[in-house]
Amino acid sequence: MLGLGTYKIGQTDNDVYNAVRTALDLGYRHIDTATLYMNEAPIGKAVRESGIPREDIFVTTKLWGDDIVKNRIQEAFDESMRLLNIGYVDLYLVHWVVKGKHVSAWREMETIYASGKAKAIGVSNHLQHHLEDILDVAGVIPAANQIEMHPYLTLDDLVDYCTDNSIVCEAWSPLGSSKVPLLDEKILKEIGAKYGKSPAQVVLRWNMERGVVAIPKSSNKERQAANIDIFNFELTPEDMQLIGSLNKTYHTGMHPDEIEF
Repeated sequence: MLGLGTYKIGQTDNDVYNAVRTALDLGYRHIDTATLYMNEAPIGKAVRESGIPREDIFVTTKLWGDDIVKNRIQEAFDESMRLLNIGYVDLYLVHWVVKGKHVSAWREMETIYASGKAKAIGVSNHLQHHLEDILDVAGVIPAANQIEMHPYLTLDDLVDYCTDNSIVCEAWSPLGSSKVPLLDEKILKEIGAKYGKSPAQVVLRWNMERGVVAIPKSSNKERQAANIDIFNFELTPEDMQLIGSLNKTYHTGMHPDEIEF
């Protein structure tokens, strides 16, 4: 339910390696990467050298849109497997919708799933209408949909749709970004004060209680430790409603209907 995001997590491979090792030492067991991030090799090394059994660590990577456009989905997956060098991936995602190709891409994802080298397949940055197109033809239901989600962008209808169709929602940028002062919100500070928790911890707990997996990014040991320290309190229904009331339908990243490859 709580993972480590690794987009732009460090300046060097060694920074990435150290961040992942620190997170694993703190108890994280879910590491999220992607072809785009160009850090699969140090992440795989950190997993291999952690001393933790492979089956106890959940690793996600993603297929970049250019590889869909170039009809090299299998080749891209093979490259990720070679760079990670961890035997298999637990979850392989289509990173973004490529217009006109999201259904055909999904069929190739199903072929990868059948190989056993990806234990689960899913999508990222897909809205309901994209998912409907896929579900119309899918032999394998997407296991997950990872999308930008935080109290300024709650996506309640999409969460409900995914839940109804047995698709797990995952939130990237769950704490907002430097573009928006989400963690300065008075509501989050007041709720956190009741439980001795920070606004960030409140938001991550809000995700979890909605059934949404959160993957905050941090290479800082103290912040990593704080982010995972959310399993010893619960929010009330009133808390959940107040946090949800912050929704502004505000995207800090690209809107899934607007990206072009």
